[in-house]
Amino acid sequence: MQTEARVGVVVDGGRAAMGRRHIGTAAHLAAGGFAGAVSKTCTAPLARLTILFQVAGMHSDVAALKKYSIWHEASRIVREEGFGAFWKGNLVTIVHRLPYSAISFYSYERYKKFLQRVPGLDEDSNYVGVARLLSGGLAGITAASVTYPLDVVRTRLATQKTTRYYKGIFHAVSTICRDEGVKGLYKGLGATLLGVGPSIAISFTVYESLRSHWQMERPQDSPAVVSLFSGSLSGIASSTATFPLDLVKRRMQLQGAAGTSSVCKSSITGTIRQIFHKEGLRGFYRGIVPEYLKVVPSVGIAFMTYETLKSLLSSIDEDDGS
Repeated sequence: MQTEARVGVVVDGGRAAMGRRHIGTAAHLAAGGFAGAVSKTCTAPLARLTILFQVAGMHSDVAALKKYSIWHEASRIVREEGFGAFWKGNLVTIVHRLPYSAISFYSYERYKKFLQRVPGLDEDSNYVGVARLLSGGLAGITAASVTYPLDVVRTRLATQKTTRYYKGIFHAVSTICRDEGVKGLYKGLGATLLGVGPSIAISFTVYESLRSHWQMERPQDSPAVVSLFSGSLSGIASSTATFPLDLVKRRMQLQGAAGTSSVCKSSITGTIRQIFHKEGLRGFYRGIVPEYLKVVPSVGIAFMTYETLKSLLSSIDEDDGS
């Protein structure tokens, strides 16, 4: 969710900042979905490292965790699983992207229209930004809820090492339903929904503040560069604030995985207590370094891919119209 929030913010900002090329809703969704897929594929190795770090405390003792490093884990992946294993779970991430984008886009427009009927939140009021922020948060919650089973499947596939209990997307879904029931596909949803609002709010607020300040101080700078850097910094701020909830979600998603019994308590508070007792406060930020490392390339690749596709699609529309 963190990545979707920061990419969505910077793409929307870039869309307003760059040329006024117009494309239809379907083309916008296609461009945004493809840009997200390209971005996630390029940064998939860092994304998998982040997930492996986040769940390491479930199966390792404190002494082993102290030896954990990006280089150590990356070397292990290449040695034991092969270079292609850095992209484990990436296919389901791409499959997740298009419905997530479509639901977010559609529900955002629905929520915005509904909220604008509320006195004081209409387009002419001083609080139109509040309506957009609320609409974004509600759209994020809606999209995350509907597509959440794919997020669980992605975590299960990405955390498999040399032993493959889940052999693909459909096999994982059917196996989880068989072993844990349908509710197994929604483990950790509460932690996800708790993080959606703050993630979008922080991304939006930091992005808008940085962009407006930058444009006031250096109006001659390229709007694309301003949007890109503002989006990257807003992503770092959002990740820092909501990473503990993301880590809790990942651990809850793995409870009962591969036919095993739950390692930690099933509730959000129970998982938090277990992490704090075993790993201390720093345990909630295990994996934050690879997460930081993928923020700038993730936002940059998504932004530039989106703008390139939008330019291409708009030129095709102009040729068809002429």
